[in-house]
Amino acid sequence: MKCPTCKNNNLSPTKLDEELPVLGCRDCGGTLVSLLYYRDWAERSANNDEIDSEVSVEQPEDSQTALSCPKCQRLMTKYTISGSTNNKLDLCGSCDEAWIDGGEWELLKSLKLSKNFPAVFSDVWQRKVRKEISEAKHIERFTEILGSEDTEKANQFRLWIKDHPRRAEILFFVGKS
Repeated sequence: MKCPTCKNNNLSPTKLDEELPVLGCRDCGGTLVSLLYYRDWAERSANNDEIDSEVSVEQPEDSQTALSCPKCQRLMTKYTISGSTNNKLDLCGSCDEAWIDGGEWELLKSLKLSKNFPAVFSDVWQRKVRKEISEAKHIERFTEILGSEDTEKANQFRLWIKDHPRRAEILFFVGKS
């Protein structure tokens, strides 16, 4: 099987973490993970080997183009990992294989996702990510209009009033000003 990123390098058996067998590319560091093997590994391994989330992980290079599954040659679907990173995981729905670009495993660990990264492929996860991205863009636009100091004050007010028992009355009062 050829690397879907490098196109001409053969994938060779290796281990991604502990006893997780994968097929890896020596040049780009990408790995093809069988979700069947992954699920078995996740059940057997301890849940305490995550990277501390306070540790800064350099954002790895992500494949920007659509990738072909090394096994069946069908196009793999891209799934966004989180709203705070541009990286995407590639999944072959036919083979149940995921492509992890070089460095993305460490990113998954820093996000505490290495023991549950198939969750990224769910509709629920992708909706959550889209909401995070939308909220970040909303705040960015608001900051461009008001400036960072006023945006911070508005955000503090928003957090304060969110669950306030007299929210409606306060908003009515503010609206009358």
